[in-house]
Amino acid sequence: MKLQTYVNFGGNCREALAYYEKHLGAKTTALMTFGQMPDPKQVPAGMENAVMHARLEMAGAALMASDVPPAVNWQPMRSAYLTLSLDSNAEAERIFAALKDGGQVFMPMEEMFFAYRFAQLQDRFGINWMILHPKPMA
Repeated sequence: MKLQTYVNFGGNCREALAYYEKHLGAKTTALMTFGQMPDPKQVPAGMENAVMHARLEMAGAALMASDVPPAVNWQPMRSAYLTLSLDSNAEAERIFAALKDGGQVFMPMEEMFFAYRFAQLQDRFGINWMILHPKPMA
């Protein structure tokens, strides 16, 4: 199991990454826009050039980030998630079941183009989580 940090931005993710690179010595090692998604029907209107997923290496750690569609009503820090990347579907399902107990599921556990299992939820303590068993990336 790995604990990773994923932060959301209200449309200025690319600008934030460039700022962190310039001022904090970070390095963007991956970036995918919504327009690069395999299924164009899933692209939110007006989000084609927004960051769907990015990875930033900084201070010996990785920070993952993305822009959120306007309909999500982004708010600072409220949009932060702790991300657990797991090695099996069974482990992802087990962790998801434990964290959803008494919490609120935002996105149920399901297969996505980037993961065998993916879910989003808020646990009973108010912590936002993403749970995934990732697929190998090209």
